[in-house]
Amino acid sequence: MPVTLEDRVRSIASGLGFEDCRFTPAGKAAHADVFQSWIDAGEHGDMEWMQKSPERRKDPRLLVEGAKTVIVLALNYFPGEDPVAKDLSPGMRPGRFARYATGSDYHLVIDRKLKAFSRELEALGGVQRFYVDYGPVLERDFATDAGLGWSGKSTMQIHPKLGTWFFLAELVTTLELKADQPMPDRCGKCTACVDCCPTAAITSPHHLDARRCISYLTIEHLGPIPGEFREAIGDRVFGCDDCLEVCPWNRFARASEESQFAARDFTGWPLRKFLAINEEVFHALFRQSPVKRIGRERLLRNVCVALGNVGDTSDLPALRNTAESEEELVAEHARWAIDCITGRFASAYN
Repeated sequence: MPVTLEDRVRSIASGLGFEDCRFTPAGKAAHADVFQSWIDAGEHGDMEWMQKSPERRKDPRLLVEGAKTVIVLALNYFPGEDPVAKDLSPGMRPGRFARYATGSDYHLVIDRKLKAFSRELEALGGVQRFYVDYGPVLERDFATDAGLGWSGKSTMQIHPKLGTWFFLAELVTTLELKADQPMPDRCGKCTACVDCCPTAAITSPHHLDARRCISYLTIEHLGPIPGEFREAIGDRVFGCDDCLEVCPWNRFARASEESQFAARDFTGWPLRKFLAINEEVFHALFRQSPVKRIGRERLLRNVCVALGNVGDTSDLPALRNTAESEEELVAEHARWAIDCITGRFASAYN
């Protein structure tokens, strides 16, 4: 049987470890106008990069001269069982990190694969640019158009074999590849992701107000975490997986074979242990980790909130030291945590 260009491209993707590879014509994104309305309403919060070069974000033909196709890729990152330790003894409660953040930074892992992919496509005559989630591409629109799953009501992409636990990546190329057919939306009447959101950030199916989202608040938000959301954050210190975990399609998910996504030791650290790290330790601990991008100050901010929600009196000395020694962003959250713990335990003994 003759090997088509599409077969050759898919073979390259498979050889690099991608679980799926689909094609869709380069053109204006299906939800370009919805995206612009979302930006205009300010629902992107502090993510100012999202409002830069909006026309390029809406149409990948502006990224590569002569672009014909968007190649959309899926890479499984599911770690299997929840890697967070369940030791709930006093002072040993660990914080929760979004599962994608427990291993190596996916940008670094996927970039290496995409560079190799691009070289292979160049040999086939293609000119392209590649992106993970840092590029100006409305990637979920193109993934849906290419039949790489469908957009769930949480706005997360759902794949029939991978569930919600996968990264998207794209190559915008001048190669003309036969388009794949879109996949129908298979969410049906299920609203599990909408119903479970701790902060009601999914304001309606397929619509997310990022300013309310725990992932946004613990990662993208630069200032103090609004008081109205602190209790809902619970023990989370980086991101939130609630709307992913409840998806029924995850019953088909299997553990990733990518060793670099294996969970690191810090996922089992007691929360208060993070309060003792300096800048040098922070950078060593989170080297090549997604957590590194928020910096030590915001991590400690998040840890203080988590301790305020799940900590006990054995955590108070570390919090008091933090309140006295750190800059105001962290110190204010430490004082809040102290008040929460002392109030909680005072009530328990009254």
